[in-house]
Amino acid sequence: MDRRLKEHIYGKYKDCYTYRRRPLEIQFQETFIDVLQAIYFEKKIKKWTKAKKKALINGDFDMLQILSECRNATHYKYYGE
Repeated sequence: MDRRLKEHIYGKYKDCYTYRRRPLEIQFQETFIDVLQAIYFEKKIKKWTKAKKKALINGDFDMLQILSECRNATHYKYYGE
């Protein structure tokens, strides 16, 4: 973790997404036993909205649940209303 953060902070890779967004600071960190789970989780949260990411960072799991709910009219919660 420290090595990767330092690479981003010092701009080791100039074509990296974070290169022009420095300085960086860690907002959220999670520990995984399996590297594949970590990769899956990282890819998943990269697709989230900014509001969902903020809720995760703030530990506001109630808001995260609300933001994660499906709002389609065809969703089972709304079907038949």
